[in-house]
Amino acid sequence: MARRAVTRPARAMKASFWIRLHAYAAYALLACMAFALWAGLARAQPAANLEGAERVAQRIFYAHMGANVMALTGFAVSFAASLAYLWRRRLRWDSLAAAGVEVGLMGALGILVTGSLWAKPTWNTYWTWDPRLTTTTVLVLAYVAYLLVRNGLENVRTRALFASLYALLAYALVPVTYYSAVWFRSIHPLMFFASNDQAQGDFSAALGPTMRFALQAALAAFALLAATLIVLRWRQLRLDAQVRTLLAQLR
Repeated sequence: MARRAVTRPARAMKASFWIRLHAYAAYALLACMAFALWAGLARAQPAANLEGAERVAQRIFYAHMGANVMALTGFAVSFAASLAYLWRRRLRWDSLAAAGVEVGLMGALGILVTGSLWAKPTWNTYWTWDPRLTTTTVLVLAYVAYLLVRNGLENVRTRALFASLYALLAYALVPVTYYSAVWFRSIHPLMFFASNDQAQGDFSAALGPTMRFALQAALAAFALLAATLIVLRWRQLRLDAQVRTLLAQLR
């Protein structure tokens, strides 16, 4: 009885700590996203080399790059957590990998949506089978298949093992997607490399001070968004696993 009396208040304090931490993270995230929105729409100067609809659509660039960071963060977390599960065989790492994939997929879908909106006034079409767009689509489908694999296996240990191995293989598509505009003939602008003469140049070289400031604000805000969502989803998955265990014991 004494042990229970000590354990219950400790668990209540821990739960209260996480609730307060989530609230603070939500407030910080809201402030960062609002600041990034202001920086991209108000502070950043219009692109001097664009006119008309292209100049307006260029501001999608900040959300587009933020979605890239969100996707990369989620998929990188899933890769690291999958390695950790294969090494330690603890289910909490499998839950973290699943949370990373789900958040990464949200970012990847954001990439496709914002990219399509930006492409319409720039390329006069919402979609073209450019190498960067094609490999991004394959990447999204690969991680959707990851979720299907998880949902198709009932045994938690078997599911965690197969999901971890699959996540390691799927992550190989991340660098392929990034370098596709460098390796192949592409009309997609390059952000950091201009080694492909067929691409539209190194976009980062055209960024002015206010545009670079807005980009940095967007990257920080979306990185915080990804981290917050991953932690929240991770805790949700772990609590769900605990509830399922308790229900199994009661049957």
